[in-house]
Amino acid sequence: MRDLGNSDNELTEEKWQAILDNDSSFNDIFFYAVKTTGIFCRPSCKSRAPKKENVLIFKNANQALSANFRPCKRCKPTGERLPDEVWISQITKYIDSNFHDKLTLQTLADVCHGSPYHLQRTFKRVIGISPNEYIEHTRINKAIELLIHTNTPIATIGLAVGMKNTAYFVTLFKKKIGITPNEYRILHNDGGL
Repeated sequence: MRDLGNSDNELTEEKWQAILDNDSSFNDIFFYAVKTTGIFCRPSCKSRAPKKENVLIFKNANQALSANFRPCKRCKPTGERLPDEVWISQITKYIDSNFHDKLTLQTLADVCHGSPYHLQRTFKRVIGISPNEYIEHTRINKAIELLIHTNTPIATIGLAVGMKNTAYFVTLFKKKIGITPNEYRILHNDGGL
């Protein structure tokens, strides 16, 4: 008999190791959720290992659902398939909150528990643009807010929205908006700068 701790909902070392090892023998014993993604999984899920401090333990899927966690698209902890629209909504929320980080198709697939190929196809079908185009759109919109409402230098704005290369930031901005970030700032200065 396994010693799973005093509480069914406690993250013991044994449960943590089961998550790290994707141990299917624990699948009927507990589920785990990741606070930063809002997703819950079976211990056997092959998704990227979460940070230990972000993990919550549940004794069943209904507990996780009641705590407003969504089922993983990869391991299907409720036995049901997550609708594509719900899955893509998870991904867009993640992008909206993490646009300043390096975001790749693989990163998004890992975080939202799917394959990069399926993510690319499904995202484009549901949203109408690729994940990369959505990321660019989000970054440009955040840059516009900073250009209008701050005196922050252009290079710093680029960094703040996840673009380390200033020349690339300026080029992308001009391609998407039609003018450079500096020209945009001059045209849309709200008088408060």
